[in-house]
This record gives sequence, C-alpha cells and structure tokens, in this order.
Amino acid sequence: MKQFTCKTLEECISAAAAEYGVSESQIVYKLVEEKKGLFSKKAVIEVYDADDAAEFAQEYLKTAIGAMGIEIETKASVEDEIIRITIDSKRNPVLIGKNGKTLQALNELDRLAVSNKFHHRYRILLDVGGYKEDKYSRITYLAKKAAKDVVKSHVDAKLDPMTPDERRVVHNALNGMAHIKTESYGEGADRAITIKYVD
Repeated sequence: MKQFTCKTLEECISAAAAEYGVSESQIVYKLVEEKKGLFSKKAVIEVYDADDAAEFAQEYLKTAIGAMGIEIETKASVEDEIIRITIDSKRNPVLIGKNGKTLQALNELDRLAVSNKFHHRYRILLDVGGYKEDKYSRITYLAKKAAKDVVKSHVDAKLDPMTPDERRVVHNALNGMAHIKTESYGEGADRAITIKYVD
C-alpha cells in the first residue's frame, strides 16, 4: 500500500498510474481525504496492488480457519491479477471436504472478503496440499480423452458439472485442438461443458 497526496483526486490517480506503470483504470485505491476549498485543494489516496490483496487474503484465511481451531501455513503467488494461495495444515482433508466442497466454499469466502476490502475483483485460487493441482491434471486427462473420442465419433460429449476454475482448465486444455469446440451450459453448481465436433 502506498499513499499519494495531490491537489485533486484525478492528479493522485494519474501519479499512481505513472508510478505503477499501468493505466488509470487499473488503479485500485481508497480515498483517505479530499478538500475542495476555494483556496486550498487536497486529495490523499491509498493505492493497493495485487500483492496487498494477496497478503490480506492470507491473513483473512488464517483468521477464518483459525476460528475452526485449525492452524494453517500459506504461500501466495500473483500473476496477471490472479492470486494463487496454497494452504497446508495438519487437517488438510477437513479443509478440502467431500469432493472439494469445503475448499470451494473457503475460496468463495476469501474472494468476497478481498473484493469487499479492495472494491476490486481479483481472481483467487486456493489449493490445499496439492489437491487442486492433482484434480486439474485428472480433468485435463479426461477432457483430452473425451475430445479424442468426439473427433473419432463426431458425437458430442457432455462432461460432469464443474467449478469455474475447473471449466477454465478444460477450455484451455482443448483450445486449438483440431475439430473441437467447447461450450459451457447450465446455471450455478450445474454448469458444465459440452465438447463438440466442428468441421
């Protein structure tokens, strides 16, 4: 977090954009003070970046999961405004839950907390003890296998419902594959992917 003090809010945003090397629309800030007097003008903003959000996200998780009586260790990395956080504890299966449901709920809770704090949408991807990475590998393998069957048979394949990050893995895995097109359908927890044959 960094503070900028200027005569106007616009000047502060412009100065922050220049310093961070991004466009003004990408600046995530909180207005701390603004005076619009006839003889004195002043604006103070606090500017946040994805690293600040990642730090907050980790602290929030430690507090929330700590309330369940579970101590955790976290590691975070930031790339293209995607915050990836790996969690480790002595009770990883509890944090993952059946079919990853608890992990999914923690992910959504953390995302909402960060969004509420910074008034900016960061993508947050939580993993517990490598559970998600293993699942992504399995999903990629199954998606490619299904796509090869679709190429041979010309019959569309419907995959089981998945979370948004898992659907993204499938779209990315099959993107550019000859004669294959992927489409999402359904709503909420029932949203799934169809793998289609195209000429």
